[in-house]
Amino acid sequence: MRHTRARRTSRNRLLTGGAVLAVLAAGGLGTVAAHAADSPAQASATTAAVSGPARGELTRTTHLTLAAATEAAQAAVDAAERENQHVSVAVVDRNGNTLVTLRGDGAGPQSYESAERKAFTAVSWNAPTSELAERLKQAPNLKDIPGTLFLGGGAPVTAQGAPVAGIGVAGAPSGDLDEKFARAGVAALGR
Repeated sequence: MRHTRARRTSRNRLLTGGAVLAVLAAGGLGTVAAHAADSPAQASATTAAVSGPARGELTRTTHLTLAAATEAAQAAVDAAERENQHVSVAVVDRNGNTLVTLRGDGAGPQSYESAERKAFTAVSWNAPTSELAERLKQAPNLKDIPGTLFLGGGAPVTAQGAPVAGIGVAGAPSGDLDEKFARAGVAALGR
């Protein structure tokens, strides 16, 4: 009887081991099949099956890198500090999204938001905000556009004539000084 039980146990082990091997082999074949589907021919067929924009429906845009935006913002803060001015500086991308904001030591609490709005305004119209402030005389409703601030202190950053970013500075006693510092930020990008 013991001998029979031992045979059954060995037989069960053999069957269990065989089942485990079968499962592992099936899993391995599944993995091989999955990787085979990732072949260039399969990927090409999959890409063709997925609908996407047709040729000519996409555009390329140029954006300022985070490193460049940080460099420009720091250059503007440094220019202000050389003249003992306490400012905040904001750099926004082509879409008006804030990339970097630096609040200099001693800058007023209102300067942070003002700098962002000046940067947004400069990139939106691809013009210095001091120039845009003059346009308000002919079109006073411009000031009602959300997120804008038509005071000197914003300067656009351009590449091949198109705006790619805006730099806004706020906190100096005049918009002329703010804009001078914003232009220092733009100039730092041309080095």
